[in-house]
Amino acid sequence: MEDRTNAEAGTIAAQTSSAFGGVAAGGLMCLMSMSSIQFGAALSSSAISAYGPAGASWLRLAFAAIILAVVVRPRMSSYNRDQWKSALVLGTTTALMTMSFFSAIERIPLGLAVAIDFLGPLTVATIGYGFGRRLVWPLVAALGVLALAHDGEGWVGDPLGVFFAFGAGTGWAIYIVLTKKIGASFKGLDGLAMSLMVAALVATPFGFAGAVPKLDASGVIEMAGLAILVPLLPYTLELIALRRMPTTSFGILMSLEPAVAALAGFIILMQPMTLLQMAGTALVVAASTGATFSARQ
Repeated sequence: MEDRTNAEAGTIAAQTSSAFGGVAAGGLMCLMSMSSIQFGAALSSSAISAYGPAGASWLRLAFAAIILAVVVRPRMSSYNRDQWKSALVLGTTTALMTMSFFSAIERIPLGLAVAIDFLGPLTVATIGYGFGRRLVWPLVAALGVLALAHDGEGWVGDPLGVFFAFGAGTGWAIYIVLTKKIGASFKGLDGLAMSLMVAALVATPFGFAGAVPKLDASGVIEMAGLAILVPLLPYTLELIALRRMPTTSFGILMSLEPAVAALAGFIILMQPMTLLQMAGTALVVAASTGATFSARQ
């Protein structure tokens, strides 16, 4: 009897340790993904200037799709209708989200663009768990965005840039839900490879003409490297992380993204922040964290 009890205790301890290890590994992947996305976005400033937001988006998606297709070698003939549908919807969402985000950071500071992005998934998540006191979190985040949009002397939010940021935020909300679904319906990285190929095709009419005539050998190397930073590395990390940890834990960690974006904007793009803007970033992070914790209750 004692041996059986000890065996059961050992099994529980092993399962707990395995679960914790999975969450810890997923958390590390989330932090790596955020850093890759935001520093990759900051480093894309020259590419956006050279090829335009749509051209830079298309080049990055195309290179990422090619690299992942060579590595994964997805068996397209073996997928069923639901898998194809998931890949098509996620790929289209990824293309539109990427082009909108690049169009936003061309016009407004990176930290502001990411903070506005967060309003999309934050509002959807809050409404998804019902109205009531949880609605305070989108309002807190909105106050944070307003603080970020003022540099102490005037408003820094170009209207068109803000519009594109809201579009990217809408795409981000849909992307999180679809990534969880596609990770469960495909083996390995097949779903990601398929969705990136779709994304590259969707972005082709918008970015091909503006990018290819200006592309040279150094540009190919630059864009291949940037494609690994965004979207290949972070999308792969997020897909694996969502398989290892609950969506709630994922959301809490991803709440740090506006702060990472502000840091990347300061280091790479020399976009300093006032105390008011720092407070705005803190409000957005707090709102996202609070909404995620509220969802657990």
